[in-house]
Amino acid sequence: QLQLVESGGGLVQPGGSRGLSCTASGFTLDYYAVGWFRQAPGKEREGVSCISSRGDTSYYASTVKGRFTISRDNAKNTVYLQMNSLKPEATAEYYCAADSIEGCDLGVDSFGFWGQGTQVTVSS
Repeated sequence: QLQLVESGGGLVQPGGSRGLSCTASGFTLDYYAVGWFRQAPGKEREGVSCISSRGDTSYYASTVKGRFTISRDNAKNTVYLQMNSLKPEATAEYYCAADSIEGCDLGVDSFGFWGQGTQVTVSS
């Protein structure tokens, strides 16, 4: 069964850090760009960060640049999102997605294969 599984969500205090993982099963992520997206209640899903299949290109939303870091370990079939200096407005369901696109981008419509999401809540 082909799956993307997100993990690492939970409750974190403002200013804290959290690391998310996106692991593929049933296929290898080596040939796929991967993006992280989030959706807060009542809001549209938005791109947070993405990384190309080779890991040589990455982009960040302006709201997270300098605080979030995306990386990938193809040997572990996993992409990571390290989130630092978290703010309450980062509270959302976080999704990873994969697709065979050149480079990467933050467009929701650019990715066709999605995980089920993991909840991140930033609150004191």
